[in-house]
This record gives sequence, C-alpha cells and structure tokens, in this order.
Amino acid sequence: MMSRVIRLFGAAAVLTIAISGPAMADCYDILGCSDRNLFSRHFDDYLAVPEPDGPNCQFLWEIRNRILAERKYCFHTAQGKAFFGNEGCRYEDANRVPLSSIERSNITAIARAERIKGCH
Repeated sequence: MMSRVIRLFGAAAVLTIAISGPAMADCYDILGCSDRNLFSRHFDDYLAVPEPDGPNCQFLWEIRNRILAERKYCFHTAQGKAFFGNEGCRYEDANRVPLSSIERSNITAIARAERIKGCH
C-alpha cells in the first residue's frame, strides 16, 4: 500500500513540475526543436519549398517570432502583441534577446525562407 502511495505521489509531483516549469521550445515534425536542432540543415528540403508544398508566410512568421517570445522579447507590432502578448517581456531590442547560437541560426534560416518566399 505504501509503495502505491509513493508511486501516486511521485506521478503527481512530476505532473506538477511539468505544468509549472518554464516554457520549453517548440518542436516541429520536420524541422526539429527550435532550441536543439539547426533549422538551416532542413532549409532546402522544407523551409524554402515553394507554396503550397512548403510552409506559408504566416507559419514562418509564427515560428520565427515564437523563438523570440520564449526568450521574453517585447513585441512592438500590433500583430506581434495580438498573437504573443507582452506579459512578462523583458527585451525591447530583438538583438539583445539572449539566444543560443542554435536559436539565432534558426531565426536566420527562417528569415531567409521568408525573403525567398517574398513574405512581408
């Protein structure tokens, strides 16, 4: 009986920690996770594919800006504020957001795809 109570308590503790822990990076089926995988490795295979086979401009905008939002960037555009909000934001300048080299590389790869696709 005691063993069962400990297991139940342990499972509840893990669930509580998972729910209350910090937001983790987003992961995408083909690209990987924004904080662990270099999206540039998939650039030619997926990001730069012409629509409708590849991601659309809205999707690219969302994943690029989600990386910044996860790191507490304060959005200045109406679209950014409406989509991500600014609650708890800390960085007014995107260049000052503390990003890992992988996150910075991913933002660069996504911005490149947006330019190729002619996104605004």
